[in-house]
Amino acid sequence: MYSGVLPNALTIAGSDSGGGAGIQADLKTFACLGVYGTSVITALTAQNGLGVTGIHAPGADFAVKQLEAVLDGFPIHAAKTGMLFSAEIIEALADELQHADFPLVVDPVCVSTSGHALIEENAVAMMKEKLIPLAALITPNKPETEVLTGIKLVDNKSVEEAGKKLLAMGAKAVLIKGGHFEEKPIVVTDWFFDADGTMEALCQPHVDTKNSHGTGCTLSSAITAYLAKKQPLPVAVKKAQEFLNCALRNSYAPGKGIGPVHHLAAIEQLKR
Repeated sequence: MYSGVLPNALTIAGSDSGGGAGIQADLKTFACLGVYGTSVITALTAQNGLGVTGIHAPGADFAVKQLEAVLDGFPIHAAKTGMLFSAEIIEALADELQHADFPLVVDPVCVSTSGHALIEENAVAMMKEKLIPLAALITPNKPETEVLTGIKLVDNKSVEEAGKKLLAMGAKAVLIKGGHFEEKPIVVTDWFFDADGTMEALCQPHVDTKNSHGTGCTLSSAITAYLAKKQPLPVAVKKAQEFLNCALRNSYAPGKGIGPVHHLAAIEQLKR
């Protein structure tokens, strides 16, 4: 039996009652990658593979109370944010996180796979003002990048412009995810920008599956797990890409609609 001490990671995100994304995907990823997971739940969603049917968010004060409890009780080695829902929650949590001594991965969750809005309209401006400047890495997909920057992503030049604009907002590094760029690509390309604005294309084989629920959450939480294990950021990103690609190759539908990626199968495959 393993008796070593695991690093601690924190996810600040919404709960997915279907278990495929959000807090549930994050904690599964942490466990698979050998990291102890803690959580701050910013919203409850009623959802399954067919879509989101309701959202209930706690008050910002209770979100902060959860965060205080975690930070008082655990030495956190890396953290991530996901669905934050409201401007009030973003502002309150950012105020608490501004003096954190661990890297923060910001996954700016805005819309679910089924197209349901997961953030209030006025929360985007607060995210740009308060949260992005705290990010060691921000991991937007194509629609989220366009919302945050106002730049339509149509080619490598526009991707580079958007990445540098996100850096100018205060993020220390940027990963623009490429899963929404082409309908049936041979490879999927994510674009990584370091603090100097250097752009690197990171490619993985495209996996032809409809069961892709929780991909963004899984990628950002895997990066967070590797950062908690003291991996350099570029290494953490590439290892997380590999983990997600394996999870996608083994994805399946446990119920109706779009199924989740398969976290446990991925880690078993990577061990071989």
